[in-house]
Amino acid sequence: MRTFGKKPAGARLERMQDSPLWTGEKFRNLHPIPEGLRDPAIGMPSIRDFIFGGERRVPSAPFPVLNPLELWRKKSSSGLRATWLGHSTVLIEIDGFRVLTDPVWGPRASPSRLAGPKRFQSAPVALKHMPPIDLVVISHDHYDHLDYPTIRQMAHLNIPFVTSLGVGAHLEAFGVPASRITELDWWETYTLPNADLSVTAAPSQHFSGRGLGDRNQTLWSSMVIKSARHAVFFSGDTGLTTQYEEIRQRLGPFDLIMLEVGAFHPAWGDIHLGPENAATAHALLGGGAFLPVHWGTFNLALHAWDYPAETIHAIAQKQNLQLVMPRLGEAIEPTLTDKVETWWRDVETSPVLRPPQTEEPALPATMPWPLD
Repeated sequence: MRTFGKKPAGARLERMQDSPLWTGEKFRNLHPIPEGLRDPAIGMPSIRDFIFGGERRVPSAPFPVLNPLELWRKKSSSGLRATWLGHSTVLIEIDGFRVLTDPVWGPRASPSRLAGPKRFQSAPVALKHMPPIDLVVISHDHYDHLDYPTIRQMAHLNIPFVTSLGVGAHLEAFGVPASRITELDWWETYTLPNADLSVTAAPSQHFSGRGLGDRNQTLWSSMVIKSARHAVFFSGDTGLTTQYEEIRQRLGPFDLIMLEVGAFHPAWGDIHLGPENAATAHALLGGGAFLPVHWGTFNLALHAWDYPAETIHAIAQKQNLQLVMPRLGEAIEPTLTDKVETWWRDVETSPVLRPPQTEEPALPATMPWPLD
Protein backbone atom coordinates (compact mmCIF):
# COMPACT_ATOMS: atom_id res chain seq x y z
CA MET A 1 0.00 0.00 0.00
CA ARG A 2 1.52 3.32 -1.10
CA THR A 3 0.37 5.11 2.04
CA PHE A 4 2.75 3.00 4.12
CA GLY A 5 5.67 4.81 2.51
CA LYS A 6 9.08 3.27 1.97
CA LYS A 7 11.79 1.88 4.22
CA PRO A 8 15.13 3.73 4.25
CA ALA A 9 17.95 2.17 2.28
CA GLY A 10 21.36 2.91 0.82
CA ALA A 11 23.13 6.11 1.86
CA ARG A 12 20.10 7.21 3.87
CA LEU A 13 20.20 4.05 5.97
CA GLU A 14 23.97 4.35 6.42
CA ARG A 15 23.55 7.87 7.78
CA MET A 16 20.87 6.64 10.18
CA GLN A 17 23.17 3.89 11.39
CA ASP A 18 25.81 6.50 12.24
CA SER A 19 23.42 8.19 14.67
CA PRO A 20 24.13 7.72 18.40
CA LEU A 21 20.40 6.98 18.72
CA TRP A 22 20.65 3.90 16.50
CA THR A 23 20.93 0.63 18.44
CA GLY A 24 22.05 -1.58 15.56
CA GLU A 25 18.57 -2.30 14.24
CA LYS A 26 16.34 0.65 15.23
CA PHE A 27 16.21 4.06 16.92
CA ARG A 28 15.75 4.42 20.65
CA ASN A 29 14.85 7.06 23.19
CA LEU A 30 18.00 8.37 24.80
CA HIS A 31 16.93 8.85 28.44
CA PRO A 32 15.18 6.37 30.75
CA ILE A 33 11.47 6.97 31.24
CA PRO A 34 10.87 9.09 34.37
CA GLU A 35 9.03 7.39 37.21
CA GLY A 36 5.25 7.73 37.34
CA LEU A 37 4.54 8.49 33.69
CA ARG A 38 2.88 5.14 33.06
CA ASP A 39 0.24 3.82 35.46
CA PRO A 40 0.95 0.07 35.89
CA ALA A 41 -2.55 -0.50 37.27
CA ILE A 42 -4.16 0.60 34.00
CA GLY A 43 -3.79 -1.73 31.04
CA MET A 44 -3.47 -0.77 27.41
CA PRO A 45 -6.83 -0.03 25.75
CA SER A 46 -8.14 -2.82 23.54
CA ILE A 47 -9.62 -2.51 20.08
CA ARG A 48 -13.03 -2.96 21.71
CA ASP A 49 -12.24 -0.03 24.02
CA PHE A 50 -11.44 2.15 21.03
CA ILE A 51 -14.63 1.15 19.24
CA PHE A 52 -17.07 1.22 22.15
CA GLY A 53 -15.30 2.83 25.12
CA GLY A 54 -15.28 6.38 26.43
CA GLU A 55 -17.91 9.11 26.34
CA ARG A 56 -18.21 12.33 24.34
CA ARG A 57 -15.15 11.46 22.30
CA VAL A 58 -16.51 13.42 19.35
CA PRO A 59 -18.31 16.81 19.60
CA SER A 60 -21.94 16.92 18.51
CA ALA A 61 -21.41 20.13 16.56
CA PRO A 62 -18.57 21.63 14.52
CA PHE A 63 -16.08 24.09 15.96
CA PRO A 64 -16.31 27.80 15.25
CA VAL A 65 -13.99 28.58 12.36
CA LEU A 66 -12.36 31.85 11.38
CA ASN A 67 -11.18 32.67 7.88
CA PRO A 68 -7.56 33.90 8.12
CA LEU A 69 -7.00 34.58 4.42
CA GLU A 70 -7.31 38.35 4.57
CA LEU A 71 -5.24 38.67 7.74
CA TRP A 72 -2.51 36.47 6.28
CA ARG A 73 -2.02 39.05 3.54
CA LYS A 74 -0.92 41.61 6.13
CA LYS A 75 2.31 41.62 8.09
CA SER A 76 2.10 40.86 11.78
CA SER A 77 3.01 43.77 14.02
CA SER A 78 5.24 41.67 16.31
CA GLY A 79 6.92 39.56 13.62
CA LEU A 80 5.49 36.33 15.06
CA ARG A 81 2.02 35.01 14.30
CA ALA A 82 0.54 31.51 14.58
CA THR A 83 -2.62 30.01 13.09
CA TRP A 84 -3.87 26.68 14.44
CA LEU A 85 -5.28 24.65 11.53
CA GLY A 86 -6.20 21.54 13.52
CA HIS A 87 -4.36 18.79 15.41
CA SER A 88 -0.61 19.56 15.16
CA THR A 89 -0.85 21.62 11.97
CA VAL A 90 0.12 25.24 12.62
CA LEU A 91 1.10 27.97 10.19
CA ILE A 92 3.90 29.95 11.84
CA GLU A 93 4.70 33.37 10.40
CA ILE A 94 8.10 34.32 11.74
CA ASP A 95 9.89 37.49 10.66
CA GLY A 96 8.56 37.34 7.11
CA PHE A 97 8.75 33.55 6.61
CA ARG A 98 5.93 31.00 6.66
CA VAL A 99 6.60 27.62 8.26
CA LEU A 100 3.99 24.84 8.32
CA THR A 101 4.21 22.10 10.96
CA ASP A 102 3.02 18.51 10.44
CA PRO A 103 0.51 19.34 7.67
CA VAL A 104 -2.54 17.06 7.77
CA TRP A 105 -5.56 17.74 5.56
CA GLY A 106 -6.53 14.12 4.91
CA PRO A 107 -9.81 12.60 6.14
CA ARG A 108 -8.27 9.84 8.28
CA ALA A 109 -5.20 9.25 10.43
CA SER A 110 -4.82 5.90 8.78
CA PRO A 111 -3.29 4.14 5.78
CA SER A 112 -6.82 3.40 4.54
CA ARG A 113 -9.49 5.72 3.16
CA LEU A 114 -12.17 3.37 4.52
CA ALA A 115 -11.05 2.61 8.07
CA GLY A 116 -9.16 4.17 10.94
CA PRO A 117 -9.59 7.35 12.98
CA LYS A 118 -11.66 9.82 10.98
CA ARG A 119 -11.33 13.53 11.52
CA PHE A 120 -14.41 15.07 13.14
CA GLN A 121 -13.40 18.64 12.30
CA SER A 122 -12.31 19.88 8.89
CA ALA A 123 -9.37 22.21 8.44
CA PRO A 124 -10.45 25.86 8.43
CA VAL A 125 -8.71 26.53 5.12
CA ALA A 126 -8.49 24.25 2.10
CA LEU A 127 -4.96 23.25 1.21
CA LYS A 128 -5.31 24.88 -2.21
CA HIS A 129 -6.08 28.21 -0.52
CA MET A 130 -2.96 28.25 1.64
CA PRO A 131 -0.47 31.07 1.05
CA PRO A 132 3.03 30.33 -0.27
CA ILE A 133 4.97 28.28 2.29
CA ASP A 134 8.71 28.77 2.81
CA LEU A 135 9.32 25.58 4.77
CA VAL A 136 7.47 22.45 5.93
CA VAL A 137 8.53 20.76 9.17
CA ILE A 138 7.54 17.14 9.85
CA SER A 139 8.34 15.75 13.29
CA HIS A 140 7.88 12.01 12.67
CA ASP A 141 6.12 9.47 10.46
CA HIS A 142 2.87 8.63 12.27
CA TYR A 143 -0.27 9.04 10.18
CA ASP A 144 -1.65 11.99 12.11
CA HIS A 145 1.60 13.89 11.42
CA LEU A 146 2.77 12.58 8.04
CA ASP A 147 -0.33 12.51 5.85
CA TYR A 148 -0.11 10.83 2.44
CA PRO A 149 -2.86 12.78 0.59
CA THR A 150 -1.55 16.09 1.92
CA ILE A 151 2.06 15.38 0.93
CA ARG A 152 0.93 14.20 -2.50
CA GLN A 153 -0.76 17.56 -3.05
CA MET A 154 2.26 19.50 -1.79
CA ALA A 155 4.87 17.43 -3.60
CA HIS A 156 4.69 19.47 -6.81
CA LEU A 157 5.23 22.75 -4.98
CA ASN A 158 8.74 24.13 -4.66
CA ILE A 159 8.82 23.85 -0.87
CA PRO A 160 11.70 22.42 1.21
CA PHE A 161 10.82 19.76 3.77
CA VAL A 162 12.75 19.33 7.02
CA THR A 163 12.17 16.16 9.00
CA SER A 164 13.76 13.49 11.20
CA LEU A 165 16.27 10.87 10.03
CA GLY A 166 14.74 8.28 7.74
CA VAL A 167 11.40 10.03 7.18
CA GLY A 168 12.67 11.33 3.85
CA ALA A 169 12.20 7.85 2.41
CA HIS A 170 8.44 8.22 2.89
CA LEU A 171 8.45 11.73 1.44
CA GLU A 172 10.26 10.54 -1.67
CA ALA A 173 7.79 7.66 -2.03
CA PHE A 174 4.99 10.23 -1.88
CA GLY A 175 6.52 12.29 -4.69
CA VAL A 176 8.72 14.88 -2.98
CA PRO A 177 12.05 15.28 -4.85
CA ALA A 178 15.08 14.24 -2.81
CA SER A 179 16.66 17.65 -3.45
CA ARG A 180 13.94 19.29 -1.36
CA ILE A 181 14.26 16.98 1.65
CA THR A 182 16.56 17.51 4.64
CA GLU A 183 16.70 14.89 7.39
CA LEU A 184 18.09 15.80 10.79
CA ASP A 185 19.46 13.91 13.75
CA TRP A 186 18.91 15.46 17.18
CA TRP A 187 20.80 18.76 17.58
CA GLU A 188 21.43 19.09 13.84
CA THR A 189 20.32 22.32 12.15
CA TYR A 190 19.02 23.21 8.72
CA THR A 191 19.24 26.82 7.53
CA LEU A 192 17.01 28.01 4.71
CA PRO A 193 19.31 29.18 1.86
CA ASN A 194 19.85 32.94 1.71
CA ALA A 195 17.60 33.46 4.73
CA ASP A 196 17.86 34.02 8.46
CA LEU A 197 15.65 31.05 9.27
CA SER A 198 16.72 27.75 10.78
CA VAL A 199 15.22 24.52 12.09
CA THR A 200 16.96 22.37 14.70
CA ALA A 201 15.83 18.85 15.54
CA ALA A 202 15.76 18.25 19.29
CA PRO A 203 14.97 15.31 21.58
CA SER A 204 11.52 13.90 22.21
CA GLN A 205 10.27 10.74 23.95
CA HIS A 206 8.22 8.80 21.43
CA PHE A 207 8.42 6.12 18.72
CA SER A 208 7.74 5.73 14.99
CA GLY A 209 6.28 3.39 12.38
CA ARG A 210 3.61 3.22 9.67
CA GLY A 211 3.19 -0.52 9.11
CA LEU A 212 4.04 -3.98 10.35
CA GLY A 213 7.72 -4.51 11.01
CA ASP A 214 8.92 -0.91 10.77
CA ARG A 215 8.62 0.25 14.37
CA ASN A 216 11.36 2.76 15.24
CA GLN A 217 12.96 2.46 11.80
CA THR A 218 12.80 6.26 11.47
CA LEU A 219 13.57 8.94 14.05
CA TRP A 220 11.14 11.20 15.93
CA SER A 221 12.01 14.75 17.02
CA SER A 222 10.81 17.97 18.48
CA MET A 223 11.69 20.97 16.31
CA VAL A 224 12.96 24.46 17.11
CA ILE A 225 12.31 27.15 14.51
CA LYS A 226 14.43 30.29 14.76
CA SER A 227 14.63 33.59 12.94
CA ALA A 228 16.68 36.69 13.67
CA ARG A 229 14.28 37.84 16.42
CA HIS A 230 12.11 34.90 17.45
CA ALA A 231 12.25 31.25 18.49
CA VAL A 232 9.44 28.68 18.43
CA PHE A 233 9.42 25.22 20.02
CA PHE A 234 7.26 22.48 18.48
CA SER A 235 7.00 19.25 20.45
CA GLY A 236 5.77 16.87 17.78
CA ASP A 237 4.67 13.84 19.81
CA THR A 238 6.42 13.11 23.08
CA GLY A 239 6.20 11.99 26.64
CA LEU A 240 7.76 14.01 29.43
CA THR A 241 11.54 14.02 29.36
CA THR A 242 14.16 15.85 31.39
CA GLN A 243 15.85 16.58 28.06
CA TYR A 244 13.59 19.64 27.88
CA GLU A 245 15.99 21.30 30.31
CA GLU A 246 18.84 20.76 27.86
CA ILE A 247 16.70 22.04 24.99
CA ARG A 248 16.05 25.23 26.95
CA GLN A 249 19.74 25.67 27.71
CA ARG A 250 20.93 25.04 24.16
CA LEU A 251 18.13 26.54 22.07
CA GLY A 252 15.95 28.75 24.29
CA PRO A 253 14.43 31.02 25.34
CA PHE A 254 11.24 30.61 23.30
CA ASP A 255 8.62 33.16 22.30
CA LEU A 256 6.12 30.41 21.52
CA ILE A 257 5.97 26.83 22.83
CA MET A 258 3.65 24.38 21.06
CA LEU A 259 3.07 21.24 23.13
CA GLU A 260 0.79 18.26 22.56
CA VAL A 261 -2.05 17.93 25.07
CA GLY A 262 -4.52 15.49 23.44
CA ALA A 263 -4.75 11.81 22.55
CA PHE A 264 -3.62 10.91 26.06
CA HIS A 265 -4.11 7.78 28.16
CA PRO A 266 -2.39 6.74 31.43
CA ALA A 267 -1.18 3.53 29.78
CA TRP A 268 0.90 5.49 27.31
CA GLY A 269 1.91 8.38 29.56
CA ASP A 270 5.53 7.77 28.64
CA ILE A 271 5.01 8.61 24.96
CA HIS A 272 2.35 11.35 25.12
CA LEU A 273 2.32 14.35 27.43
CA GLY A 274 -1.32 15.01 28.20
CA PRO A 275 -2.24 18.37 29.80
CA GLU A 276 -0.58 17.87 33.20
CA ASN A 277 2.78 16.79 31.85
CA ALA A 278 2.58 19.44 29.13
CA ALA A 279 2.48 22.08 31.86
CA THR A 280 5.58 20.52 33.42
CA ALA A 281 7.32 20.43 30.04
CA HIS A 282 6.43 24.09 29.52
CA ALA A 283 8.18 24.98 32.77
CA LEU A 284 11.26 22.89 31.89
CA LEU A 285 11.46 24.76 28.57
CA GLY A 286 11.58 28.07 30.39
CA GLY A 287 8.04 29.31 29.88
CA GLY A 288 6.64 31.65 27.25
CA ALA A 289 3.42 31.72 25.29
CA PHE A 290 1.94 28.19 25.33
CA LEU A 291 -0.12 26.97 22.36
CA PRO A 292 -1.68 23.50 22.96
CA VAL A 293 -1.77 21.26 19.89
CA HIS A 294 -2.61 17.63 19.03
CA TRP A 295 -6.28 17.87 19.94
CA GLY A 296 -9.66 18.85 18.49
CA THR A 297 -9.42 17.03 15.16
CA PHE A 298 -9.17 13.23 15.45
CA ASN A 299 -10.65 10.75 17.91
CA LEU A 300 -7.39 9.05 18.94
CA ALA A 301 -8.00 8.30 22.63
CA LEU A 302 -10.77 7.45 25.09
CA HIS A 303 -11.10 10.80 26.83
CA ALA A 304 -13.77 13.39 26.04
CA TRP A 305 -12.95 15.58 23.06
CA ASP A 306 -12.75 18.72 25.24
CA TYR A 307 -10.76 17.15 28.11
CA PRO A 308 -7.43 18.51 26.83
CA ALA A 309 -8.75 22.06 26.49
CA GLU A 310 -10.56 22.13 29.82
CA THR A 311 -7.70 20.57 31.75
CA ILE A 312 -4.89 22.72 30.39
CA HIS A 313 -7.06 25.83 30.85
CA ALA A 314 -7.63 24.97 34.52
CA ILE A 315 -3.92 24.29 35.04
CA ALA A 316 -3.00 27.55 33.35
CA GLN A 317 -5.26 29.52 35.67
CA LYS A 318 -3.74 27.89 38.76
CA GLN A 319 -0.14 28.24 37.58
CA ASN A 320 -0.55 31.57 35.79
CA LEU A 321 0.68 30.17 32.48
CA GLN A 322 0.61 32.36 29.39
CA LEU A 323 -1.89 30.15 27.56
CA VAL A 324 -2.81 30.80 23.92
CA MET A 325 -5.91 28.93 22.67
CA PRO A 326 -7.10 30.38 19.37
CA ARG A 327 -10.14 29.21 17.46
CA LEU A 328 -9.50 27.20 14.34
CA GLY A 329 -8.19 29.58 11.70
CA GLU A 330 -7.63 32.41 14.18
CA ALA A 331 -4.27 34.03 13.43
CA ILE A 332 -2.85 35.26 16.73
CA GLU A 333 0.34 37.01 17.77
CA PRO A 334 1.37 35.09 20.91
CA THR A 335 3.61 37.81 22.32
CA LEU A 336 0.65 40.22 22.24
CA THR A 337 -2.06 37.85 23.47
CA ASP A 338 -2.99 37.89 27.17
CA LYS A 339 -6.55 36.52 27.31
CA VAL A 340 -8.04 33.10 26.62
CA GLU A 341 -11.62 32.81 25.41
CA THR A 342 -13.12 29.43 26.28
CA TRP A 343 -14.77 29.08 22.86
CA TRP A 344 -14.86 25.26 23.03
CA ARG A 345 -17.49 25.43 25.80
CA ASP A 346 -19.99 26.84 23.31
CA VAL A 347 -19.59 24.06 20.75
CA GLU A 348 -22.29 21.81 22.22
CA THR A 349 -24.56 24.47 23.75
CA SER A 350 -25.92 26.01 20.54
CA PRO A 351 -29.73 25.69 20.10
CA VAL A 352 -29.35 23.41 17.08
CA LEU A 353 -26.85 20.59 17.27
CA ARG A 354 -25.41 19.57 13.93
CA PRO A 355 -23.33 16.58 12.93
CA PRO A 356 -19.59 17.26 12.96
CA GLN A 357 -18.31 19.03 9.89
CA THR A 358 -16.96 16.68 7.24
CA GLU A 359 -16.62 18.95 4.22
CA GLU A 360 -14.25 21.86 3.74
CA PRO A 361 -15.90 25.18 4.62
CA ALA A 362 -16.75 27.40 1.69
CA LEU A 363 -13.96 29.89 1.02
CA PRO A 364 -13.32 32.54 -1.59
CA ALA A 365 -11.21 31.83 -4.65
CA THR A 366 -7.47 31.73 -4.22
CA MET A 367 -6.21 35.17 -3.28
CA PRO A 368 -3.04 37.00 -4.32
CA TRP A 369 -0.38 36.76 -1.64
CA PRO A 370 1.94 39.77 -1.70
CA LEU A 371 2.21 41.18 1.80
CA ASP A 372 0.62 44.58 2.27
